[in-house]
Amino acid sequence: MNLYEHTIIAKQNFTKSQLDTIKNKYTNLIKKNNGELIKIEDWGLLNLSYKIAKNRKGNYLHFKLKGNGITIYELEKNEKIDNNLLRFLTVKVKKFDLEKNYFSEEKEKNKWRKILKEKKKNKVILIN
Repeated sequence: MNLYEHTIIAKQNFTKSQLDTIKNKYTNLIKKNNGELIKIEDWGLLNLSYKIAKNRKGNYLHFKLKGNGITIYELEKNEKIDNNLLRFLTVKVKKFDLEKNYFSEEKEKNKWRKILKEKKKNKVILIN
């Protein structure tokens, strides 16, 4: 079996329950086609580089899975006809990085940036 990382971008106006429905749909599809799901990461609502179907943001879901060509073919075939998705991408990898979650670190960096900006605003400069 080959290792794949698969990312889905869903429309920006989806609720948590609608995203869970999409996760379950594609999880079941992977298992039905002899694939093995290793990990699902919900990256959340992120800005898009450009507008896609009048959407400026998208809900990103990232799957790490083991499977064969038929698994990926069936997965992408179903995603092409799903009107709830904006884009999808499948990449074959040699090994998974299961330890690091890149998007949670980005949120932490943004939190610290906001704190530093507020400190700079409140800083008083004395001029002689």
